[in-house]
Amino acid sequence: MGTLDQPGAGGAFDHILHWRLLPGSHAFPGPDGGTCINEAAVVAAGLPYRAIRSAADCPPCFSVPLAAYALGLNDAMPDAERPRLMAFVLRLAGSAAGPEVEAARVAHLARETVRRLLPPALEQAGLPAEAAACREAGSLDAAVAAAQRAAWTAGAAAEASARVTLWVRGARAAAAGRAATFAAASADDARTAADAAEAAALFSPATWAEAVAILDEALEIGAPAPAVPVDLARERMAAARAGVA
Repeated sequence: MGTLDQPGAGGAFDHILHWRLLPGSHAFPGPDGGTCINEAAVVAAGLPYRAIRSAADCPPCFSVPLAAYALGLNDAMPDAERPRLMAFVLRLAGSAAGPEVEAARVAHLARETVRRLLPPALEQAGLPAEAAACREAGSLDAAVAAAQRAAWTAGAAAEASARVTLWVRGARAAAAGRAATFAAASADDARTAADAAEAAALFSPATWAEAVAILDEALEIGAPAPAVPVDLARERMAAARAGVA
């Protein structure tokens, strides 16, 4: 979409659709239109409403890895950042694709999480060499290996700092190691990439905009379905708020 990495992007859809994104799953949208990202996308697509606790609860037309990543971001983001996801309310229905495309999406989420979200955390934890290795990883295998090494090195740094009572340095290294551990595991589970984003965001608030940009890029892999027209989505969401959907 090209503008999702800009501050406040997504807020326009928040106002146009008159809907609020909230963490967690919800039995049915109330008058305030509060649901998670995937529940809102179900309403916008005109599908029967359902509470969504994981990507497995989404309709079959939703890409499982994209829905999992979006749900993870939705639940982890601070309230002020969550409107960045509103644009995806119109794009998740119809995003399901064949195994090769879905695998490519998972690979993109994992690789770019390592390359773009981990380095700032590692640099602030005093691990510039590990940050550089993550940033330079050109393939999924290289990214996973770099994240694994970063997790091990950060863990060792945390232990060494604790032995000499450098508690702040140790806590910073431990937090960076947590982000790296999640990132290394995200090649097998797209939701884990969102966990890595949450851990990395402790070091840089800009992490959230970058994570949303990564989701946008992953949606463009393959042949994405046309977005739900804004006017139609707004009508459907208004009906849901009124309890007549």
